Amino acid sequence: MNMAANFAMVLPEEILSIGAIALMLVAAWGGAASTRAVSIASVFVLVGAGIALAVPSGNGVAFGGLYRADGFATFAKVLIYLATAVAIVMAPDFFRRTAGDDLRPEYPVLMLLSAVGMGMMVSASDLLTLYVGLELQSLAAYVLASFMRRDARSAEAGLKYFILGALASGILLYGISLVYGFTGSTLFDQIAGAYHANAVATGDARSLGLMFGLVFVFAGIAFKIAAVPFHMWTPDVYEGAPTPVTAFFASAPKVAAMALAVRVAVAAMGPALGEWRQIVIFAALASIILGAVAAIGQSNIKRLLAYSSINNVGFVLVGLAAGTPEGVAAVLFYLTIYIAMTLGSFLVVLQMRDAAG
Repeated sequence: MNMAANFAMVLPEEILSIGAIALMLVAAWGGAASTRAVSIASVFVLVGAGIALAVPSGNGVAFGGLYRADGFATFAKVLIYLATAVAIVMAPDFFRRTAGDDLRPEYPVLMLLSAVGMGMMVSASDLLTLYVGLELQSLAAYVLASFMRRDARSAEAGLKYFILGALASGILLYGISLVYGFTGSTLFDQIAGAYHANAVATGDARSLGLMFGLVFVFAGIAFKIAAVPFHMWTPDVYEGAPTPVTAFFASAPKVAAMALAVRVAVAAMGPALGEWRQIVIFAALASIILGAVAAIGQSNIKRLLAYSSINNVGFVLVGLAAGTPEGVAAVLFYLTIYIAMTLGSFLVVLQMRDAAG
């Protein structure tokens, strides 16, 4: 495949990246006065990236198997871009009423860069592509969580998210290194072949190493989707972060992380269904129960919605636990409804705060 065809497949990410860099220059030149223009332009950049998803030549495998553009990724990216655009649109009014016009033009730029990372996550067909996309999304999210610089709770939320995110990234990277060490590849197709060859447990070192790699990879992903028992950061970060950022965290990154989990489970580790299904079932049941029970005693609406998101992750994981095409379709269908309800909930929360707080 020639390089032009490769770049045609990553056109949405190219539009977002070029748009983010250009708007970053505008923000540096125009300062705070350019916030409104940068925000509007960011929404148009997201619309352009969404239109680029319809390019006929944008389906297939690019860059030697590192990137996959297909219907699954396209559907997930539409949800991601929609949620990101709504999070950008709802921010100016919140910051004007709450933080005294503290919104900076860097906010929509960080949203665009996070969207680039999420796009790479859902299209990854290689463990290194997966990790690069995950880190790009996370680095932007750490800054967004602490965006209200004069608010101690926002700074605390950003610090907690950064520390626990770094821990989860380390766990995921260790799992990736184990999988690579025992399969000799980071490509999903070749990893699936290695797991298929070891589908029958033999008790040898390779089978044990592949099993440990699977566990660590799923543990790292579980943090990103805030599944029990890796949910501890969610209530504090959701409460401390600015409300538009919390709405963003509860929607777009959730879709990206769930799509990533589905891609890894089905495409890379599908032959090990019996092993990872046990992990997913436990995480699903624990998330459903804890999310529902812990929400009962909450007096803060954002913490309540945080536990609601944990509960909803459990229901999404039920579809993944099936390990079938129908289960994957159910995951996407549930995520569509979840995005609409979550964004609607946070828009209602924003309307509950008047000029007096």
